[in-house]
Amino acid sequence: MKKLFAPALAALMLLASLSVAPPRAQAQGPGLVSSILNKMDRNRRTLGSMRAAIYMEKWNAQLRDKDVYTGNVAYVAGKGRDANVRVDWAKPAQEILSVAGGQYTLYRPRLKQAYQGATKNVGNKGGNKANNVLSFALNMTSAQAKNQFNVEIVGEGELYSGSPHVWWLKLTPRGGASYQFAEVWVTDDGMPIQTRVTEKNNDATTVRLTGIQRNPGVPPNTFEVQLPEGTKIVKG
Repeated sequence: MKKLFAPALAALMLLASLSVAPPRAQAQGPGLVSSILNKMDRNRRTLGSMRAAIYMEKWNAQLRDKDVYTGNVAYVAGKGRDANVRVDWAKPAQEILSVAGGQYTLYRPRLKQAYQGATKNVGNKGGNKANNVLSFALNMTSAQAKNQFNVEIVGEGELYSGSPHVWWLKLTPRGGASYQFAEVWVTDDGMPIQTRVTEKNNDATTVRLTGIQRNPGVPPNTFEVQLPEGTKIVKG
């Protein structure tokens, strides 16, 4: 179940890439960190919906190998930490994953199979390793971030050629967590466009959003997955 739901969590993170590292920042005082977190706060309050291309890379530290996924994501903010998210994966295989109203559907056309259930049940079964960080990226306030993480600036610059200027933040959890740390790349207007979560075994998941459309129209039926007749449904 953890492997099943990992793309959903990655989509909520909104970010990625192991390849390009911005140069180190010169100013790393608490005032600058607070300023960036406040901008993320404003972005959170004004981001009602989003469409973007999504790239996800899952790195296996032991095998020194990676799996790469590409597709498109639609997002509509909800109350608290709830949000509606749909990811249409195109590669390495076509899959549709939708999270809405606390329920998820993962449809795998090539297998004629769909997995459905409550997102809270997935988290309880271990698929929620990065949940605190994902919530931070989209929904957590700056005050909550400061209380739950040690936040430091690692660098600044272009994430890739032609990208907007970003600030590279490292978030180390205070207290117990199932991962080592997370990194978030944030634009000057407070939009997280990349996130990487490094687990205790040094495996890492990175997600990048490009071609971001802020607050486009996203109809409610976007998150309804139409399952063809004969699809086997597995309840989770």
